[in-house]
Amino acid sequence: MSWAPILILVAPLVAAGLTLIDGWRLARIVTCVSALACLGAAVASAIAVEHGRVIILASEWIRLDSLGAVFLLATAFLYAIAAFFSIGYLQGQEGESSFPGFARRYFFLLNLFGWSMLAVPLAGDFGSLWVAIELTTILSALMVALDRTDAALEASWKYVLIASSGLGIALLAIILLYASGTNVLGEDYVPRFAHLLGAAGGLSDDAVRLAFVLAVVGFGTKVGFVPMHTWLPDAHSEAPAPVSALLSGSLLAGAFYGVLRFFQVAVAAGDGAFARHVLVVFGAVSLVVASLFVLRQGNYKRLLAYSSIEHMGVIALGVGFGAPLAVAGALLHVLTHASAKGLAFFGSGSLLRRYDTKEVDGVTGAGITAPWSGPIFLAAALALCGLPLSGVFRSEFEIVCGGFAQPAYVGVAILIVFVNVAFFGILWHAARMVLTPAPEGAVPHEASAWMVGAMLCCLFVVVALGVHLPSDLSTLLDNASERLSVPTR
Repeated sequence: MSWAPILILVAPLVAAGLTLIDGWRLARIVTCVSALACLGAAVASAIAVEHGRVIILASEWIRLDSLGAVFLLATAFLYAIAAFFSIGYLQGQEGESSFPGFARRYFFLLNLFGWSMLAVPLAGDFGSLWVAIELTTILSALMVALDRTDAALEASWKYVLIASSGLGIALLAIILLYASGTNVLGEDYVPRFAHLLGAAGGLSDDAVRLAFVLAVVGFGTKVGFVPMHTWLPDAHSEAPAPVSALLSGSLLAGAFYGVLRFFQVAVAAGDGAFARHVLVVFGAVSLVVASLFVLRQGNYKRLLAYSSIEHMGVIALGVGFGAPLAVAGALLHVLTHASAKGLAFFGSGSLLRRYDTKEVDGVTGAGITAPWSGPIFLAAALALCGLPLSGVFRSEFEIVCGGFAQPAYVGVAILIVFVNVAFFGILWHAARMVLTPAPEGAVPHEASAWMVGAMLCCLFVVVALGVHLPSDLSTLLDNASERLSVPTR
């Protein structure tokens, strides 16, 4: 399936170019075709690397293994759903005079944004990885500011400043790791993942540890780790709903993928225990702080943003626990969180179109006035809370079981307590929006069948991952976790 990664890197660029010809009629067709092609190619690529094979193309500049395939699947899935949801999301503005220009900018940037995020797990070395993640920053910042309101422009500017500072620290981590590698690989080499993993035994322990901490702080700024998270609630709140879904389910995960590549080198260099402890600390702090902020949010998009920080903390804890089951659960959580949080942001976008407010108190009786979007939004909230039969429940259960097996009792206790704190916060706010009485005289109405259809597809995946995990996906996750598991010693 060597053609699949090439298709993934070409299709969104072609679609972006075609949107400049016609920003609405042609743009929505080519965007959906591109997104579906990328999803199919991502699935084909994942099957190809399922049993440990590595796809290498373009003189190793393009590389995909089982670990990268997990993140590729999450991004391709959300890109596809967002493409279809966007048709309905923009449809209501079709009569406005500024609509043609807005639609052209939207679909052009959406395809470029999807392309940049798909390029992250396909990068073959640390330099290309950094460039790809930097591109996601630039393009996502433009999408956050797309509505051109004062709040959106402020959120975008804040995001660029903080994320760029973080990526500067991440670049320093790469330089430090590269410099340490010159002692083994010579002064002129490309920092390929495979090269540094093979030479990890000869790297300086101090350099590897410092590089890992810098990578966690640098890339962790985009992951949303506390205390580098301050850009995230504003950006997620102001971005269009499909963009918020991609930011939460794909962008944050892509940045965490960068951390995991450094984690691999630390494990290979014999510093896995140190790296694991660093992730547990950042994961626990992020989980605790985010879950407490969830309780007091009055803006439902900011509520979902803090939930994203919480779930990134859960993933970090899963990898930090180190047990194979916990690591596999963390990687599964990348997929389950992407589907559930994508569904939640899609639902929020539909409710925003219906009620024209982002405030929790401004949305009442959504279960009646929005007969599809309201219940789907509540279902997304329940899934994010880890309701049994949802994918999030399965992945969090695996993380907890793996934590007990390690054993990492303190980390597991923090995880259980504060996941439940977030559970009550999210469920309380979502129930107030959906289950309260509808305003008098309200007429049941949905903004668009396109949005409902996209949400139902997303909901199907959320439930399917909880009810039954396909054997091929399970094998992929097991192989990916083997690349990250820290031996107990």
